[in-house]
Amino acid sequence: MTDNLKHYFAPMAWVSGAWAKDVLLRVADDGTWASIEANASVDQRRQATLLTGPVLPGLVNAHSHAFQRAIAGMTERADGGPDNFWSWRDRMYSAAQRITPQQLEAIAALLYAELLRAGYTQVCEFHYLHNDIDGTPYANPLEMSCALVRAAQRVGIGITLLPTLYMRSGFAATGLRDDQQRFKSTPASIFKVCEGIEKQFGRGLVNTGLALHSLRAVGQGALQEAAACAKTRNMPIHIHMAEQTGEVADCIATLGQRPVEWLLNHASLDASWNLVHATHTTPAELEGVKCSGASIVLCPTTEANLGDGVFDLPTYAKMQGNWSLGSDSHVTRSWQEELRLLEYSQRFALRQRNVVAAASNQTSTAAALFNAALSGGSTACGQHMDGLAAGNRADFSVVDTTSPALLGVPNDHVLDAMIFSSPDARLSEVYVAGKPVVQVGRVENWQCLDDDFSNAMRVLWV
Repeated sequence: MTDNLKHYFAPMAWVSGAWAKDVLLRVADDGTWASIEANASVDQRRQATLLTGPVLPGLVNAHSHAFQRAIAGMTERADGGPDNFWSWRDRMYSAAQRITPQQLEAIAALLYAELLRAGYTQVCEFHYLHNDIDGTPYANPLEMSCALVRAAQRVGIGITLLPTLYMRSGFAATGLRDDQQRFKSTPASIFKVCEGIEKQFGRGLVNTGLALHSLRAVGQGALQEAAACAKTRNMPIHIHMAEQTGEVADCIATLGQRPVEWLLNHASLDASWNLVHATHTTPAELEGVKCSGASIVLCPTTEANLGDGVFDLPTYAKMQGNWSLGSDSHVTRSWQEELRLLEYSQRFALRQRNVVAAASNQTSTAAALFNAALSGGSTACGQHMDGLAAGNRADFSVVDTTSPALLGVPNDHVLDAMIFSSPDARLSEVYVAGKPVVQVGRVENWQCLDDDFSNAMRVLWV
């Protein structure tokens, strides 16, 4: 080889939605894929770095509230009354009101390291802790945003920061409750955060987008103003949508339409839009989302943990609708568990097997799930990250085939076993932009990350 590119050789790699054999992967100086070549010759293999297992492209975690990693396992006790999303939210607020910038950075850094170890290489951070604990603006309006970006840079994951517009406590409210003052923002303040982050951290592994918390938190005028500005900047737009039946009922009572129905009629949806959850939608609404080019972000373990309900994935998959995967409240940090639960929730509801494969007219349920999450993730983060292909960022993971879940599994069933045989198959290495960030299953300085996180948790939960 006469070029100066980094060369890796994989015995098998996930290329164009299926396993390819003897794959030569070339990384350009800018951290993107220069080329991907299957059936590489013996001479090509000798001059490349040998990767010890099957290679998967890095996945985008399309929905994260990093601070909620601090409450994983802390909201699972009943207090004697009915327990639902709204009572969980009150408990979540108790943590949101106390976290400092230093604690947020420590919590996010460990979380992001966990995501990397799982094979997520980009995280879309839906960020609404803008102000100080008492609700007053920080002297530096970027204080909490910078904590998140520093956490991502500390471990090497890519981050799409989504500063969140949050202006009122409910559909009919004119402002925020006392316990929501940390979230207070305006379209102007949101885009100042975006501009400040891009100026301070450049582009590279950091980019920004717009989050609109929800229809109950943002009125029509502000929503349209912010979305129009985001589109002039070619930003991804994210919004919580139809997660709870109570939210749907309130929307109908106040706006006269269901949430997704209202958005389709008033927001000029296009491919920049990402509707988070969309759990309670009709087939007509799903058809509208599909036709608009917008995507849906599914967060199966959080939707299960909060008792949200089951998304109508068979209908949406038959339409070939776009969707991505998020871990939201981070009750798990494993994409394998997210996809497993996504399929299993359909099996529970329908009493059928391989539901997504059938709806997608494919043979492998694992392939149908993984390929959809991979494609949708690229849209969610606004980056070229939809697989091992020239021009995409050179993110990938190496599967540890000594994982108990994979022992003796034929090569063409590796992905099936990774998703549907637990405990999760491990990853031995993870690369972001062609550089190793996880080696021998570990992130660099893990002990320091562990100590900082533990110290933050002791203060929060004393």
